[in-house]
Amino acid sequence: MSIQGSGTRPQDTVGTANTPEPDGAAGLPADLQDERLIASHGLSGAIAAFTARLRSGDLGSVPVVIGLIIIWAVFQIANSSFLSSRNLVNLTLQTTSVGVIALGIVLVLLLGEIDLSVGSVSGFAGAVVGVTFVNKGWPLLVSLLIGIVLGVLVGLFYGLLYTRFGVPSFVITLAGLLGFLGLQLLVLGKDGTINLPYDSALVGFATRSFLSPAVAYGLVVVVVAVYTLTRLQSRKARLAAGLSAAPTSFIAVQAAGLAVVLLVPVAILNGDRGVSSMFLLFLALVVVADFAVRRTRWGRSVLAVGGNVEAARRAGIDVRAIYLSVFAACSTFAALGGILAAARLVAVGQASGGTDTNLNAIAAAVIGGTSLFGGRGSAYSALLGALVIMSISNGLALLSLDSNVRYIVTAGVLLIAVTIESLSRRSRQAHGRA
Repeated sequence: MSIQGSGTRPQDTVGTANTPEPDGAAGLPADLQDERLIASHGLSGAIAAFTARLRSGDLGSVPVVIGLIIIWAVFQIANSSFLSSRNLVNLTLQTTSVGVIALGIVLVLLLGEIDLSVGSVSGFAGAVVGVTFVNKGWPLLVSLLIGIVLGVLVGLFYGLLYTRFGVPSFVITLAGLLGFLGLQLLVLGKDGTINLPYDSALVGFATRSFLSPAVAYGLVVVVVAVYTLTRLQSRKARLAAGLSAAPTSFIAVQAAGLAVVLLVPVAILNGDRGVSSMFLLFLALVVVADFAVRRTRWGRSVLAVGGNVEAARRAGIDVRAIYLSVFAACSTFAALGGILAAARLVAVGQASGGTDTNLNAIAAAVIGGTSLFGGRGSAYSALLGALVIMSISNGLALLSLDSNVRYIVTAGVLLIAVTIESLSRRSRQAHGRA
């Protein structure tokens, strides 16, 4: 239908490439010329877009960041040693193993599934490494590879049961929780506990390996530089394609903010032993997992399957392969987390991977912002959630409170996080963002 009385040509019809431009649209990038497209440019536009996302229920990591600040403030008021350099170094060491396991839980939750056996798998892998390395005298590298491969095989077995026979992941992993706990006890035998050599490379990496201040600060500079160059390259590519791009001033502000976020913790940690190599490994895994989820075809397929399995299948995604790979990744992260936990404690025993390991890993993923409904989440959820969980544990220990208080507080924080996610999901649905 032609538009009459506007001075346009008859061929300028709605829905075609020649749709009349609104006032001021001439000369704008292609993705800003259609008023039906949501776009923002400049610092004020970015702030407006961020505010609009919050109002629509797309909260992202905002609630957990605010919660973490509140938790740290409360414990610092209760005990002035909480934010000391020494205690924060201890906090990073305590966070690593739980965070690595939670990273696998995040991937499974993105599919809308669950793995209840991560604690048992982590304990079993730690026990296998301990027995083969200490009792059998095998080379450390061989023992580590066996522990990691066991994690891969466990996940593939779970994925096979799920995709081939349709057994719910809840049932599969619940059976795995019991089964691998039994295998762990069987492997350890009558000894029950195996002490790892304190002078071994594994224990040294987990307990005594820290970056020097110069290396830590240099690493921050490299990270900020890589981030800035990546953003500038992306901006150049978008401009070349005729699309809108963030101004260089906004990129500079973001780079400066990232520098502050990294430099302040590094400076505080350098006041004691410094940045732990084990914690740095965890951060590297988070970055790699985030890149895999957000920037690769595999990651987009995971999000698609978690959002709608049937739609993903009709889009040509190999759903079976996605399930197999995610379950394998989850169990592999669980095995690695168990090995790191054994190295930090310099021992592996019947209680390894037990008690509250499952609780902490699953709670960390959920509290960090990963949706239980699938399709929404980030690898950084594992980092933020693990910091929240272990901050609570660390702070209550400094206050000499019993473990029952820690369980109650953790349960309350978990319930609040799930409630916020449910409310934000309703808001997203109401605004058409779900």
